[in-house]
Amino acid sequence: MIYKTREDVEYLTDCLLDRSLPKHEWTHAAHLAAAFCLLHRCDLSTMIKTMPNTIRTYNEATNTPNTDTDGYHQTITLFYLKEIHRYVRSLPKNYEFADACHKLISSEVGNINYPFKYYSKERLFSVLARYEWVDPDLKELQ
Repeated sequence: MIYKTREDVEYLTDCLLDRSLPKHEWTHAAHLAAAFCLLHRCDLSTMIKTMPNTIRTYNEATNTPNTDTDGYHQTITLFYLKEIHRYVRSLPKNYEFADACHKLISSEVGNINYPFKYYSKERLFSVLARYEWVDPDLKELQ
C-alpha cells in the first residue's frame, strides 16, 4: 500500500498545499490521494474552484510550466474530482480512510488511462481541454 495511514495521506496533501512536496513524489497516485483527502476536507464545488490554483501554484513552485502542452490540465482535474467524489459517496459509512484511498488508487478509476473510456485522445489533449472543462465525447459521465 502506497499510503499506509490517514496521516500519510494528510501529510502528502499538506505538502502539496504548502508546495513542499518534492516534484518526483507528485505522481498519478499522489494526485488521486490528495484529491481523495481534499474531498474529505471540502465539498466538491469548493474543490472545483480551488484545485486549479492549487495545482498551478504547485507546478510553478516546482518549475513545471503551465502551458498549452504541459502542467495544469482543467478537464483531467475536474474529471478526476468528479469521479473521486462519486467514489467517496459510494463508500460504506464505516470505511477506513487509508484503505479506501488505497482501493481508489488501485481501482479502475485510479488507472491513468481511465479517462479514455470517456474521451478520445484528441479531445482530452486539446488545448481547449487543458484550459477549460470539455464534456466527454465517447461516453457520458454518470
